[in-house]
Amino acid sequence: MCLKLPQPRFLNALFGLDCTITRNGSGNHAGPKVKSGEVGRRVSLKQGLFCSIQKVYSQLSSRRAYSLYKNAEGREQIAKAPSYNVVNVFLNREDVTPLLQNLLSLSAMPLKAVETDFAVDSSGFRTTCFGAYAEEKYSLQRVHKFIKAHAIIGVKTNVITGVEVLEGNSADSPQLPVLVERTVEGGFIAKEVSADKAYSGRSNIEAIHAVGGTPYIPFKSNASGKSRGSSLWRKAFFFFQLHADKFFQHYHKRSNVESVFGAVKKKFGETIKAKNPVAQKNELLCKLIAYNVTVLIQEMFELGIKPDFSAQEVGGGSQSSLMSRL
Repeated sequence: MCLKLPQPRFLNALFGLDCTITRNGSGNHAGPKVKSGEVGRRVSLKQGLFCSIQKVYSQLSSRRAYSLYKNAEGREQIAKAPSYNVVNVFLNREDVTPLLQNLLSLSAMPLKAVETDFAVDSSGFRTTCFGAYAEEKYSLQRVHKFIKAHAIIGVKTNVITGVEVLEGNSADSPQLPVLVERTVEGGFIAKEVSADKAYSGRSNIEAIHAVGGTPYIPFKSNASGKSRGSSLWRKAFFFFQLHADKFFQHYHKRSNVESVFGAVKKKFGETIKAKNPVAQKNELLCKLIAYNVTVLIQEMFELGIKPDFSAQEVGGGSQSSLMSRL
């Protein structure tokens, strides 16, 4: 496993992103009490988010990550370095999950003028937990449990515009309408959406057309052109049959989503360290936010963009925070 320390540019970008929580009026809300360290100490949402994403980025243990918090204190990005166990307690909070979802969407918004074509897929992330007691009792093969990230990405910059983190055996197809809707709510214009056969279904084709997009989803071998209440299904079926070459030129943009999952696992590890299901979900969201921040930094040099989160909306509130010191 490759361990790395967050670079100053990453920390500054993350600091600007987390400042939106403070501007939204929630950053000063007290976090959970922590028994270890200072008695009764609380951590703000902004500080908890900042330290959590830092720790996940570095892949360090809780105690070793304390040096990152001290470094952030020296840079005046947090008021005071919290106890080493604060992040573990913070990620166990269910109310943190929607904030992480909002931060992920916000981190992709600076690229909404660039991305118009999207791809959807899912990938599993291994946890450190094993299966049921019966596997141990009857000497069955022990298999690590895993959770699944259903993601939609822009195929030009490979930024993640929406994600759903669910159980490992969750179905892929029902998540597509949710991901497409979340992308459009983030200010993106979805002209094309590509996905593999697992997402082939009338409801998914209807959902993509509803936002003004064109679906490029191949049909299964047993599929027919019968509309069954969906004329768009019939139209897409015959386009797939009669113009296969043109179809696959668009469809193969879907390969980019495989590259995204590969990059996330290579950069930040494919293993989820948390034990609690809530913390596992939040830890994976932190990985994906950290990935989006690295994408933004890359596009600052390639496209010359200057990320600005002012006037963006997180959790329904207007923001007025600029990414400083970039």
